[in-house]
Amino acid sequence: MTFEAPVLHYSILAPILIVLGGALVGVLIEAFAPRASRRSSQLFVTVASLVIALAALLRVRNQVSVSAAMGSVSFDGAGFLLQASILIIAILSVFLIADQENFTALAAAVPGSEEERHSLQADLRVTEVYPLTLFAVAGMLLFPISSDLITLFVALEMLSLPLYLMAGLSRRRRLMSQESALKYFLLGAFSSAFFLFGIAYLYGYSASITFSGIQASIVGGSGNDVFLLLGIAFISVGLLFKVGAVPFHAWTPDVYQGAPTAVTGFMAAATKVAAFGAILRIYYVTFANAQWQWKPALVLIAIITMVFGSVVAISQRDVKRMLAYSSIAHAGFLLSGVIALSKSGLEASIFYLFAYGIATLGAFAVVTLIRDSAGEVTDLNRWSGLGKRSPLTASVFALFLLAFAGIPLTSGFIGKFSIFSAAYESGNTSLLIAGVLSSAIAAFFYIRVIVLMFFKDSVEDGTSVVIPSALTTTTIAITSAVTLILGIYPAPLINFIATFATFVR
Repeated sequence: MTFEAPVLHYSILAPILIVLGGALVGVLIEAFAPRASRRSSQLFVTVASLVIALAALLRVRNQVSVSAAMGSVSFDGAGFLLQASILIIAILSVFLIADQENFTALAAAVPGSEEERHSLQADLRVTEVYPLTLFAVAGMLLFPISSDLITLFVALEMLSLPLYLMAGLSRRRRLMSQESALKYFLLGAFSSAFFLFGIAYLYGYSASITFSGIQASIVGGSGNDVFLLLGIAFISVGLLFKVGAVPFHAWTPDVYQGAPTAVTGFMAAATKVAAFGAILRIYYVTFANAQWQWKPALVLIAIITMVFGSVVAISQRDVKRMLAYSSIAHAGFLLSGVIALSKSGLEASIFYLFAYGIATLGAFAVVTLIRDSAGEVTDLNRWSGLGKRSPLTASVFALFLLAFAGIPLTSGFIGKFSIFSAAYESGNTSLLIAGVLSSAIAAFFYIRVIVLMFFKDSVEDGTSVVIPSALTTTTIAITSAVTLILGIYPAPLINFIATFATFVR
């Protein structure tokens, strides 16, 4: 037996390796650096790692490799766009995470214990969140460019495990935060088990774990179709769980509400880009020739997800839960791009993912500013009259809500128009009708919040708008500017995406 040395394209893998290197440096800082200097050191290392990774990615944007890591990684134009979106969102998310008011003083302390009280009095700061963020980002970067099922599973776990921990780090309402983390972990473990079942069935069908090998078996029709259908079904469960599609959405509202708001924003924006990137690759590359087996089920899931998310959001009285159900509805809209199976569908999906991710991060950044003596205020009733107390804050939040609703002159309108156009061109009229109706329903509860902020009298209950830190201000300013610019003049980004948005097989 001869040993074959692995052949790796380090230039293509550089963004992932840089982020992983930054995460390892962060672990060493936690172990050896003085507590007083950890926050500034961790913030510098985290931002530097992400910026350098983005620069390394831009250098290889024109490279195409079917086998960047011995058949386990495929890098192409679509992979470049998805990775760039993840890194940009991650950089802005770190600015928001740097506001340590969101995080508990001591993660290991039992809520309400004497140990927690002493840690609060000592003004301790949790800095482990920075390397955890980098580990999650590394998994997200690998997820959409994985080209075999084992690498895809490793990337799934790499991005998920840090998020399970980060969801339980909220500074206030500790029990709710820990409950959300436990629920996310348990349901995530179940979804991972389904994912592994899918891998087993697809290997039984094709005797291969690579996307190209499975696709060749589908084209050749050499395997047992029952194994293929079961494999697609179980793999889809694992992937649809990560995007919060119905009926795999149960974790979404509780985790969004219980996790620290900065983590919720990062999770809602970056995870969706990574997960839908993986979904797009596996359906466009591997399962494209079996579309008549999976398309009817995915169309049904997309329609139910759109309608369910939009309808249930109407009854929510907590702003984070409302945004959670909004994200469920948007997952349904994005599935329309997957089902389209066309270049226009791929382009529309990538634009939508970036525009939605930026707006989502900005919306959660605004939520962190509305506080009282006990911390963040997420009860919508207490947002009444916000436009009179802080017109700028209310206006920025209204901009993000209008983007979610798909109102013209916002990025959301361009995204929805593009993705619904792709669905129509591919003949999926039912998705178009359901999407338009769901958008109309969703517009009701978005506009209801705007009316509450600007046309209701404010209530003197101690709720106030805090002055954001420089980093949080940067996040809000950039996300609001991008949301507006992409609504007014989206052509440069659309053309840029059209140039690169292709999958290699």
